[in-house]
Amino acid sequence: MARKKYSTKLFYKYYLDWIHLYKENAVRPITLKKYFLVQKQIKELAPDLHMNELSRQNYQRIINKYAQNHEKATVLDFHHHLKACIFDAVDDGAMESDPTRRIIIKGCKPKPKKSKFLSFYDLQRLLHYLDLGNDINWDWFILLIAKTGLRYAEALALTPEDFDFEKQQIIVNKSWDYKSKVGHFQPTKNPSSKRKVTVDWQLMQQFKTMMQDIDDKDLIFVRKGQSVYNSLVNTRLNKYCDKLEIPRISIHGLRHTHASLLLYEGVSIASVAKRLGHSNTTTTQETYIHIIQELENKDSDKIMQHLSKLI
Repeated sequence: MARKKYSTKLFYKYYLDWIHLYKENAVRPITLKKYFLVQKQIKELAPDLHMNELSRQNYQRIINKYAQNHEKATVLDFHHHLKACIFDAVDDGAMESDPTRRIIIKGCKPKPKKSKFLSFYDLQRLLHYLDLGNDINWDWFILLIAKTGLRYAEALALTPEDFDFEKQQIIVNKSWDYKSKVGHFQPTKNPSSKRKVTVDWQLMQQFKTMMQDIDDKDLIFVRKGQSVYNSLVNTRLNKYCDKLEIPRISIHGLRHTHASLLLYEGVSIASVAKRLGHSNTTTTQETYIHIIQELENKDSDKIMQHLSKLI
């Protein structure tokens, strides 16, 4: 029986071919950029490593080198991008076995981060501080995300026709590519991100009044030719938080805050996942595991109180 021949191509070149074959025109441009960035990093970390030399030890060395200058969460993301290619390489017969099994994920000491979410009290103080006049501004944008949990790019893409006033819903079916030189509409992050988000009557009426002079298909927050980056709103938020002496929060942190407060109010994980546009509840559970564990502890107390009454 002839011995099976495995690929001897350089790892970084094999990874590049894999991107072209499996990822081009299959993922969003921003996701594709991440794959190309990973490929560039492999070339720097292991320029002479061939596929037939990609053992568990060599793969661990790549991870260890990358971990010297990156935090653990970033290293894990890097590992996941590599692992996808390697899984396919094994399935396609280019490798004998999977070298990523039982790999140890390391990372350098994380930098101090902004708060992931605000308490209900601090959020209330922030929202009361906003300058909510009769015209749409970035403070209205902050309020909208705090009340809906929309992603930054999803909120930027909103037009008047996305507001269903009869059902009190905001229709999310696109996002805005604010990172390109000339912004344009793009698909949502995933198919599950297409959704309808119910909001309170007051917010709907406020936006209905302010959008009277805006054409149905025109953007609400972005003006023609205007460049918008999340740093624009984050700088504003930092200023407000410092003034109020509350933890600094990012615009994405307001999305986390929205979800966290819903969970604390007893809203199911499934409902929160649907509202956020997560592809499955596993993503929601992993993101808010600390809150879920806290709620489970409270539930345990309630269970014990109930059982004690049965005696």
